[in-house]
Amino acid sequence: METEGSVALIVGVTGMAGFSIAQALKRPEAPGAPWTVYGSSRRPPPSWFPETTLDRFLQLDALDRDWTVRALAPVAAHVTHLFWVALASRESEEENIQANSAMMANVLRALVLGGGSRLRHVALQTGTKHYFGPFVDTVSMSRIGPVEVPFREDAPRLPYPQFYYALEDILSSYTPKLTWTVHRSSLIFGASTCSVNNLLLTLAVYALICRHEGSPYVYPGTGYTWSHFCDASDSGLLAEQQIWAAMSPAAKYQAFNCTNGDVFTWRSIWKLVSELFHVDFSDCPSKPVGPTWVGEMKKKAHVWDAIVEENGLLKTSLEGIATFEALYAVLNFGFQHVCSMNKSREYGFVKSVDTLKSVRKWVERFEGYEHNPQRLMERM
Repeated sequence: METEGSVALIVGVTGMAGFSIAQALKRPEAPGAPWTVYGSSRRPPPSWFPETTLDRFLQLDALDRDWTVRALAPVAAHVTHLFWVALASRESEEENIQANSAMMANVLRALVLGGGSRLRHVALQTGTKHYFGPFVDTVSMSRIGPVEVPFREDAPRLPYPQFYYALEDILSSYTPKLTWTVHRSSLIFGASTCSVNNLLLTLAVYALICRHEGSPYVYPGTGYTWSHFCDASDSGLLAEQQIWAAMSPAAKYQAFNCTNGDVFTWRSIWKLVSELFHVDFSDCPSKPVGPTWVGEMKKKAHVWDAIVEENGLLKTSLEGIATFEALYAVLNFGFQHVCSMNKSREYGFVKSVDTLKSVRKWVERFEGYEHNPQRLMERM
């Protein structure tokens, strides 16, 4: 096994962010190149996942300590950099803390078990819920208090538990044996059928269902989010920031927001997605659609099955590919979801992405992912 130089392990490699990190590491111009890239996830990579993206795939459930140790044993002594983009989503935040903390603790133990470890840096991806707290339903959202924007990395922690904080504390406990960085993403735009909160894919699925049924592409949010600012994180840009920070001495032990560097209104996104999927653009309704929209969309599984069958798409279930609860929550925020990127720029990461161009790019990837004849999406 040739593992001299930089060796990455991406935990959660089949998700939007994980896949983009793997692709970015394989580029000749990546900081620290050439990289040996290992990836792990609970389920094997989907059919569209290019085999050449990884040097080795390791299937494991990080909640199972013994399984994790066995699966990582062949590579544990070689890994130099851990990219943590895994996520266990549970019913309550207390359960989220327990599950996600156990996963990280199990992987870190497996990588340093028995001495001789080469692991020297961990990149932890979290998100903007760091600043306004967890939300899993409309009741949780109603408890979100005043939110100060733009979000800044030096904002104090909120006065209640959150699994992002727990993961940061685990990393801090390894200081100075390991260096670490934290990367707080906004809404991630990317392409994957294995991601918990793929909002862009959900928008696309919703548009195709509306077109199939001949129904209006109604905005299920408020007039506030329709016309106020929001930001997003292109998964490719998020990957580049994590690799930059992993190889930048000045970035060690720092937390960084990572967004595209611009802002958008949901009106502009709605108009663009309507254009891309050839559905009539509908202005924000004067009367809110309401939370029943989520339940109504979940009943469309048979419609999605018909779309997949009629267009020869990759076999996916509506439940597995769309996250209507998360989309509804974001479109009903009572604050502008905007991050400051000043700290990242001051430390040396100055790249940016045009969000509307990012949307177009990922929709094109949905259509013919990695030239797979069974596309994730279709347009007419």
